[in-house]
Amino acid sequence: MRSCVLYLHMHQPFRVREYSIFDVGNRADYFSDSAHINNQLVFDKVAEKSYRPMLTLLEKLLGAHPNFQFSLSVTGTFLEQAEMWGGDIIDTLKRLVATGRVEIVAETYHHSLAFFFSKSEFERQVKQHQAKIQDLFGVKSKAFRNTELAYNDDLASWAEEFGFETVLAEGWDRILRERSPNFVYRPTGTNKIKLLLKNYRLSDDIAFRFSDKNWTEHPLSAEKYLTWVENSTLNGPLINLFMDFETFGEHQWADTGVFQFFEQFVGRFLESPENNFLTVSGASEQYEAIDEVSMPETVTWADTERDLSAWLGNAMQHEAAKNLYALEEAVLKTENAQLIADWRNLQTSDHLYYMCTKYWSDGDVHAYFSAYDSPYDAFLYFMNTLRDVDFRSL
Repeated sequence: MRSCVLYLHMHQPFRVREYSIFDVGNRADYFSDSAHINNQLVFDKVAEKSYRPMLTLLEKLLGAHPNFQFSLSVTGTFLEQAEMWGGDIIDTLKRLVATGRVEIVAETYHHSLAFFFSKSEFERQVKQHQAKIQDLFGVKSKAFRNTELAYNDDLASWAEEFGFETVLAEGWDRILRERSPNFVYRPTGTNKIKLLLKNYRLSDDIAFRFSDKNWTEHPLSAEKYLTWVENSTLNGPLINLFMDFETFGEHQWADTGVFQFFEQFVGRFLESPENNFLTVSGASEQYEAIDEVSMPETVTWADTERDLSAWLGNAMQHEAAKNLYALEEAVLKTENAQLIADWRNLQTSDHLYYMCTKYWSDGDVHAYFSAYDSPYDAFLYFMNTLRDVDFRSL
């Protein structure tokens, strides 16, 4: 048996408007429309390019192939925006989950890095996310992924203690050494929880290289990709394809043929009775862990370094994160629901990502995802909002 585990991540942040020092103490509409920042316009654009066409395709594939299933993680900030501006997207997600073949993976509600700054706040956000998923979809998640797949041994121990059965991480060569990501593993220091690792080569062939005309394998056909998948499973029964949902239609535009490619790949893969798709939890239940994997240092799925440097790699980012989490006690003591919600929306990791100054192999990627003219502008507006949050919490 050869199993493909498809996991897609859906997220949109609430971006901070151009918030000047003169706004501090005068207005608290940090996420409202401004000259260059409009959260609804961004959501609407990505919804038309990615969310709606890809969800339509996934629903079509579920109807066409009884052995097709997959997992999603959907942030609370995405769900809030979809509720405001894309009710049909929520309706489609509900239909997908109701099939019993689409799993929702748990995470932090606000797509935050709270695990590395405040375990208590981190746990509150996980519980908030669970409550939202239960309320909207009527399910309880059994698997967990941390923001940006930021993972280490401590996270695995926490996830097991919290009651999760499976946790996700990057299948990074420096950690696996000669081992394959195509098996289920056990995190070091745990007893029951299982670890599924992203096959980053095959995932990134779609997520990053698919439309690159300088790539020696361009154009990538479904037949060629199927051959790679089959060859890869000679070293293990699983192919863990983990990527952003926006890969389809936003990162790789429709005119690249990515939707047709994906539909053809699924169909051809399932032509063989030996092949199937599994959810994250389905793979964890079906396969035993073959070995332990230890990640004492944090590994993510971002950039060439696979660490936290995309969010905490310079002095601005460290300063912003330190000041953000320093406000925890004062903000929570106010019991002001709107202030707490604003503070948590500022925890979304995208804000720190926009401050990144890594302009070498990954520089273009960071610039593409930023709504700001420069990382310094992103830092300035963010720090001004923190000053106002501090003022409101007095």
